[in-house]
Amino acid sequence: MDLHRASILNHMDYNTEGRQFKDGKLQSINEDRLDSGLDSLKEEEYEVVASELECLRVDCPPLRSEDCGNELWKEQVSEDGDTLLHLAIIHEAKDCARKMIDMSCYDAFLNKQNCQRQTPLHLAVITEQPELVEHLLKAGCDPTLVDDSGNTALHIACRKGSLTCFGVLTQTQGCASNLPAIVAMANYSGQNCLHLVSTHGFLSLVESLLSLGADIDAQEQCNGRSPLHLAVDLQNLELVRLLVSKGANVNSLTYGGHTPYHLTYGRQNNDIERELYELTVPYLRELPDSESEDSEEENEEEQSDDEEGTCLYDDIQWNGNK
Repeated sequence: MDLHRASILNHMDYNTEGRQFKDGKLQSINEDRLDSGLDSLKEEEYEVVASELECLRVDCPPLRSEDCGNELWKEQVSEDGDTLLHLAIIHEAKDCARKMIDMSCYDAFLNKQNCQRQTPLHLAVITEQPELVEHLLKAGCDPTLVDDSGNTALHIACRKGSLTCFGVLTQTQGCASNLPAIVAMANYSGQNCLHLVSTHGFLSLVESLLSLGADIDAQEQCNGRSPLHLAVDLQNLELVRLLVSKGANVNSLTYGGHTPYHLTYGRQNNDIERELYELTVPYLRELPDSESEDSEEENEEEQSDDEEGTCLYDDIQWNGNK
């Protein structure tokens, strides 16, 4: 079985917002996995289907002990690659899911990935079932496995702002021996958890990640923005103050040479500008020379356009007079 784990050496910059399925549909961690299609039925058609379903009855013989021993049920897979455990979690059949987990402690079955490389742990976080998240972790589910967008279960919890699932993922694995792995996942460069929670303004998760040892000045691979840059971009004064109080580098530069203070130019929140002005070293308060020159050239062009526009009307005559 081919398992995919987060790698600290992986420099690919995953983009879950723009990633597409093979059939061209956009991927979203929050999309419904199954669609009954009932919403598309007319009322009379719905009533016919409902009456037919009421008449259905499935007779299943009781599960024999020898069948459990063979564990053939672990090999059952849907067309989407979902095991019975995946499906039980998707449909929130918690008792059934717990039973399967108990029968699969430290078994590779718990880490099977579907066609989107989602493990049962991924789906438990997506469907907000923290009790199953804990049950899976205690049974030996691997939290470092990634889906086809490079997300671990921890990344999904951060993106969703799920405090309960985040807490279970970090506290259940929070003993001294596992703490380095948690910090590694949080700082994973392809999908940095601190960037995710900063982008969404989840203050409590920012504090939690920092307490775990997340790098407060970690830079985005695409442009070098730090969490403080993101907080200014969001115009989130509370987040700016939190990051500054926790020791964020206010003089951190993006790959384009911009400090967080530079990002306050043209923005409405003057409190953020005042917050960062005194903390930023004087020579880094001005925009880079190239941008300043561009601004001057734009102003000169606008002035020349205005002058030309005025000259165009100098020779217009009104009732015989200029």
